[in-house]
Amino acid sequence: MTVDFYEQALRRVRRFAVVLGLTGTAAVLMACGLRTATGFMLGAALSILNFRGLSMLVNVIGGAAKPGAFAAVLIALRYLLIGCAIYVIVRFLGVTPAAVIWGLLAAFAAVILEILYELIFRIHE
Repeated sequence: MTVDFYEQALRRVRRFAVVLGLTGTAAVLMACGLRTATGFMLGAALSILNFRGLSMLVNVIGGAAKPGAFAAVLIALRYLLIGCAIYVIVRFLGVTPAAVIWGLLAAFAAVILEILYELIFRIHE
């Protein structure tokens, strides 16, 4: 597997995550209303940002990139920052925690879709 293969897979995962976030937000908006859809959308955005942070961490560990001081702090405090963001979303916007949690699963679902994509379309290579 080449570096290009992994870059393409990461691009697909990012696209899948954005599409899932937008599609899920639209579905939740129609089913549950604006406030719940906002919670889902913000959860999906946090999920995508966390995936980006994990990608940065992997590049740093693998030696592909050198972290700046700010990036190192963000990597170290990632989950604390996400927890604070969830608290603010639930507490001050009045969104149900379930909507935010479902949104947080967007990147996970995108990775599952990428696995399925590779199994279906790349199995013969």
